[in-house]
Amino acid sequence: MKKYSTLLVAAAAAICLSSCVSSKKIIYFQGSEEMYKQAQDIIQTYEMRLKTADQILVKITCDNPELLEIFNYDVTVGSGNRTGNASYSNVSGSMGNIYGYTIDNKGYVTLPAIGKVFVINKTCDEAAEAIEQSIIAKNLINEPDVKVQLLNARVAVLGAVKSPRVVSLTSERNTILDVLSQCGDVSDQALRKKVSLYREENGKRERFALDLTQTDIFNSPAFYVQQNDVIYVEPNKSQNVKSSAFSTFLGVGGSIISAISSVVAVIIALSR
Repeated sequence: MKKYSTLLVAAAAAICLSSCVSSKKIIYFQGSEEMYKQAQDIIQTYEMRLKTADQILVKITCDNPELLEIFNYDVTVGSGNRTGNASYSNVSGSMGNIYGYTIDNKGYVTLPAIGKVFVINKTCDEAAEAIEQSIIAKNLINEPDVKVQLLNARVAVLGAVKSPRVVSLTSERNTILDVLSQCGDVSDQALRKKVSLYREENGKRERFALDLTQTDIFNSPAFYVQQNDVIYVEPNKSQNVKSSAFSTFLGVGGSIISAISSVVAVIIALSR
């Protein structure tokens, strides 16, 4: 009887240990309680830099709205198209005009009356400054106010997430956690330790390995996503692990074995 009791206790202990190992694979940011007893500096930048094929909004304003008419000289009203290599839509306001332009393969946007402005690898603020300087250099407007906004920033999310999709970025400060949240988080079959982010930059494609269970993800250069990033969450080789019959057996079986072990222990104690 004692031999069987020992075996049952050992089996229950093994099941408990397997549950502990499983939890370590799914809990996010392990060790953060100790690391974040004090605030940590944010060491990486989240500013997105403009790339070829990006579409940007350009808003030009000034004290005299009539001066803005010079930027509309080649607009085909109602079509949203223009001659040249930059496609855009036109939304006019009382104090300014907003245009959406596509950056060409050489890194330029072509603006009405202004011509080509080099904006590749610039932030939106830097691109706005470059356009302002071009306007002033051509004596078009003395004190223009230019705002630039990235239009088509998006990230593709594939693999073991609940809703794989292309996520549109609403600002320049988007983390990989923001993006995964919009996909419903990773699925039950996901390997949280094996998340890959692929990024195209300066004519090269780079891969970043991310582990959602560790706090060092906050210091990764891929923690803040950029336009055109691709995120892939690797699935567990055995699908439906959490909802499988074996997983159910472990949960129910552990409870049964624990109950039987308790009964056996009581019987042994009474038989002495």
